[in-house]
Amino acid sequence: MSLLPLDELLNTLKPMREQGKTVVTTNGCFDLFHVGHLRYLQASKALGDILVVALNSDASVKTFKDDGRPIVPEAERAELITALRCVDYVTIFDATSPVDVLTAIAPDIHTKGADYTLDTLPEAPALTAVGTEIAFIDLVEGRSTSSLILAILKAYPPNE
Repeated sequence: MSLLPLDELLNTLKPMREQGKTVVTTNGCFDLFHVGHLRYLQASKALGDILVVALNSDASVKTFKDDGRPIVPEAERAELITALRCVDYVTIFDATSPVDVLTAIAPDIHTKGADYTLDTLPEAPALTAVGTEIAFIDLVEGRSTSSLILAILKAYPPNE
């Protein structure tokens, strides 16, 4: 359960792969961590021996999420995720796309939420090109960072 830069992560994974361990990756923001995130990561880990989470940096999140996101800074998001038993390693990436970090890792399996398909997952072509199997994990109905934000705003409307 470590936060590692990509180069150190690749060196750490090498002997594990030589031992035949199955490496699973996933990626995301994991802002306002909730039970949907937890169950998703647990299901991802169940597919292999080592689970690596590629975490979007704050700068990366700002390129594709609403204003004010992320709410939780990357260092704190990484700390929360590395504390989970089901997560073995976390690496933070700055790019708007996880393709480079994921293809560098070249996992045996990559997971994404079932709200994606092979046709809509941007990293799918690059991952299949490096021999990665892609698995889609069912989402927990009604549990998302966006729904949490809406519930908070409803309960505590901003003063006008």
